[in-house]
Amino acid sequence: MTTRWNSECVKCMTNKFLGAYPESSTEAERMEYMRRVFSILSSVQPEEGAPVVTDYILKLQKELFGYTFDFTEIKQTFNKLMLEQEPAIAANISSSPDPIRRAVQYVMTGNYIDFGALDNVDRETLFELLSKADSQEIDEKIFRELYADLETARRLAYITDNCGEIVLDKLLIQAIQSRFPDIQVNIIVRGMPALNDATMEDAVQAGLTDIAAVTGNGTGITGTYLPKISSEASEIIHNADVLISKGQGNFETLRGCGLNIYYIFLCKCQLFTKRFNKKQYEGILTNEKYY
Repeated sequence: MTTRWNSECVKCMTNKFLGAYPESSTEAERMEYMRRVFSILSSVQPEEGAPVVTDYILKLQKELFGYTFDFTEIKQTFNKLMLEQEPAIAANISSSPDPIRRAVQYVMTGNYIDFGALDNVDRETLFELLSKADSQEIDEKIFRELYADLETARRLAYITDNCGEIVLDKLLIQAIQSRFPDIQVNIIVRGMPALNDATMEDAVQAGLTDIAAVTGNGTGITGTYLPKISSEASEIIHNADVLISKGQGNFETLRGCGLNIYYIFLCKCQLFTKRFNKKQYEGILTNEKYY
């Protein structure tokens, strides 16, 4: 059994959610909420991990206060923002000696748009990171393995993460389709709202539905927790010859599953910078077999 819950996650989740109640709530309501947050944190199963726990707490907020924060406007804003950047980034990718490599660098960088892992997503920081995307280091051995797998693959499952960055996912998928036109691509998004993670509405806005089949995974978990996703999404994932998984949340929930998954994300929180010996906002390309 893969252990996905640890002390760093407990500290992070406590800081993020313990005080996440409405200002209008009563003292009794706040104490009940805090007591039940502690109960959730103390009863997490080792294999569940932070994205599953986030789902538990968001459902608790809905139960006690009748709400969870609505990210719809934020998601639409960042999708639009990245769509405005798309022509210039697409030109940079297509003019690169290796469009797939350059697209992977942009996909790493775009993973900055994460309201779950970061307290604040700053546009200036995003644009600065994007301007230096071509300096993101890529593990050459793993990149060669990805390329070799794509050369022989018939089915690729691409598991998305956040709003906005899905525009960059689209550009990577198009680069792969251009080089390997016989690959059947299936894109998976969240099945229900989950912080600023991409859902079907975001896929439509970003144009993902124009380039490949898109499927919701049936859950509102900020990751891909295989025991809880829909049978349709599970079939796509398990029948794929190669998978690309975006973001820290997907890594946390899929790590240890044994499938041929290539993980792409930006190291944003302390757990990941320590685990991969990286600085904050440095990217990772790795494969499931190494974890």
